[in-house]
Amino acid sequence: TGIEPDFALVKFKKLAGGGYFKIINRVVPEALRTLGYAQADIDQIIDYAVGRGTLDGAPGVNHQTLKDKGFPLSTIELIEQNLGSAFDIKFVFNKWTLGEEFCVNGLGLTKEQLDDISLDILSVVGFSRAEIDAANIYCCGAMTLEGAPGLKDEHLPVFDCASPCGRLGKRFLSDSSHIRMMAAAQPFISGAISKTINMPNNASVQACKDAYMMSWRLGLKANALYRDGSKLSQPLSSSLLDDADDADEFAEALSEAPAAAKAAALTERVIERVIERIQVASRSRMPQRRKGYTQKAMVGGHKVYLRTGEYEDGRIGEIFIDMHKEGAAFRSLMNNFAIAISIGLQYGVPLEEFVEAFTFTRFEPMGIVEGNEAIKMATSILDYIFRELAVSYLGRDDLAHAEPADLMPETVGRGSLGESLPEAPGIDVANEALRRVTSTGYVRSRLTVHQGGNQQPVSAVSGNTAHALHTHEAPVGVLELGQSDSSVRLDRMREARIKGYEGDACGECGNFTLVRNGTCLKCATCGGTTGCS
Repeated sequence: TGIEPDFALVKFKKLAGGGYFKIINRVVPEALRTLGYAQADIDQIIDYAVGRGTLDGAPGVNHQTLKDKGFPLSTIELIEQNLGSAFDIKFVFNKWTLGEEFCVNGLGLTKEQLDDISLDILSVVGFSRAEIDAANIYCCGAMTLEGAPGLKDEHLPVFDCASPCGRLGKRFLSDSSHIRMMAAAQPFISGAISKTINMPNNASVQACKDAYMMSWRLGLKANALYRDGSKLSQPLSSSLLDDADDADEFAEALSEAPAAAKAAALTERVIERVIERIQVASRSRMPQRRKGYTQKAMVGGHKVYLRTGEYEDGRIGEIFIDMHKEGAAFRSLMNNFAIAISIGLQYGVPLEEFVEAFTFTRFEPMGIVEGNEAIKMATSILDYIFRELAVSYLGRDDLAHAEPADLMPETVGRGSLGESLPEAPGIDVANEALRRVTSTGYVRSRLTVHQGGNQQPVSAVSGNTAHALHTHEAPVGVLELGQSDSSVRLDRMREARIKGYEGDACGECGNFTLVRNGTCLKCATCGGTTGCS
């Protein structure tokens, strides 16, 4: 790696699909040989660092003590076969290696204990923490040369790495040594050095300032600092968090760590526990007869039919997407996508999550939307669908481009005597009837009843939900889509004029939030421009 010091003598790389594998520095034996150590001493030091890969002759946990605990010879042989690739002996003592039948009948463990991912079989069968640690160092190694038998203290700096090695290691290279190492090579390099300066987790802001100042004074062309543990998904680590650590020991170690280390350690620990113990939510089935609405629209010249299904309380539970004159493959993909969304809704995934995930997606067909009174532009079919659902079921007017009420005659005002008109008789009965019959998504929570010169909005039930059964008891009246108070819309119009909205649709996100910016227009929602700005 050139002038880059090793991250640690033994490293653990986190795999994308989960798990770890161990990377060992193979130059250590050569370095010990150069320092004048005999081959026997070198073998002893290497065995201490990387382990012997066996429990035969190990202190604490060995073949004899395992026999005394009831482990048969065949099981011990299985354990030995898996110890060579393990970096902790506790990872080998599980129900997959030992066999579930032996764990239940031979060791007396229950199936509930075996299903617990934090189970430590060695502790359960009677081994102490000290015995397990001693056997672990003997078998899997200490991951560091500090404390190795026969290694002289004056030779320890030769093996210092960018971070402390293993759980027992304390030594590491200072950030100034990284900088001086780069400064020695900089005069012979035309460009900057691709090299990360590693800093400990407890590094302060002042330490970072000093590192940059030293780099400038020594003539470095670039400086890249990295504080250990500053990223939750750090690809390399010099030690693994022991799942069997006692809570008291973890809390004691964490109390001495800086705030950044506490946040990273606690967050990862909580995430791992939640993922391990998460339970699958039960599915809430849709009723056999359900309410909903069908919305026909054209997106970029392509017809789209969106159909919804609601629970009895008005919550959306399923969607269907039909496309006109599309190929069989595309139509099938949209059908299966709708099924996936419906299953997610029925298992409790909030509609808000789908809206945030799929709005503003961009692909063809896209463009002007015809046939929808609230949405006039969409960047894709999915963008249109989830805008429509957000406006209808979540009241997300920020994702709509227009309101149907703006086209109603009452938009101009209710008149000077509008507020003093007497309340029409039977208005509550009409409201209740409408709540029972009308789809929540269809009315967009703005349905009003007009009777006798008076109007009253249909109030939302349990969070903008409506119930449907019968309508025969509703009095004669006029049903319209519109808000009860036009002053709210007038205020919004004044606010739009104050903000400088030009009334044109943004070519990037489709929102009507373009403002004048020089000779061009800039979108206040996504930041897109129409040209020169």
